[in-house]
Amino acid sequence: MRIVIVDDEDLARLRLQRLLADIEGCEVVAEAANGQQALDCIEQVQPDLVMLDVRMPGLDGMSVAERLAEYDEPPAVVFCTAYDEYALEAFNTLAQGYIVKPVQKQQLEQVIAKSRRLTRPQSAQLQDGQGEIRRHISAKTRKGMELIPIDSIYCFIADQKYVTVVHREGETLIDETLKELESEFSRLFARVHRNALVAQDKIEAMEKERSGQYCLKLSGTEFKPMVSRRHLPGVRALLERL
Repeated sequence: MRIVIVDDEDLARLRLQRLLADIEGCEVVAEAANGQQALDCIEQVQPDLVMLDVRMPGLDGMSVAERLAEYDEPPAVVFCTAYDEYALEAFNTLAQGYIVKPVQKQQLEQVIAKSRRLTRPQSAQLQDGQGEIRRHISAKTRKGMELIPIDSIYCFIADQKYVTVVHREGETLIDETLKELESEFSRLFARVHRNALVAQDKIEAMEKERSGQYCLKLSGTEFKPMVSRRHLPGVRALLERL
């Protein structure tokens, strides 16, 4: 993975470089001390990943990320900053990750692993008519702002005012509606019930219970979302295509 480090502090760049040197498959191909330098470097070396500080003189990190999102094949972006209050804004720029300094090697390894799942050519393929879709769902939890990778989500389940995200690490409440989620992720998630959206790539089979109701067996989880009669024909058609 070819990486560009962007930070206005020399010591911060040096620390990241040392940490990345110990992670297999990572190569730092350029460094930049401000936003404009970053854009020039990225155009020149075409990295897979940009490690990006938020607060910098001139063009800040958020502005750089917004510019990168306009590229046909943008690199993955991971924010690395001393400030945790920019997490939601970072998520809105389609960042792949958000690390608060001082950076720990374990954190860096985790975010690098996630970034590898979505390479630059793959990110271009995940575009809809309105531009590139989000790579994470954000949620406010006891731990602070949590970013849930889209590829780790099994389904979204609505219950009155809230939507629960069932994902690889557990279940998390979010403040979004199923209608909004269905509109944005229609190519990745299928409506199977008025209260449920399911990740198409996680569906293994449809099962009929003793009660006569249908549910979906998903890979990687024991959770089985129900399929309503109204959506049964659409789910059967989807299973034929998968």
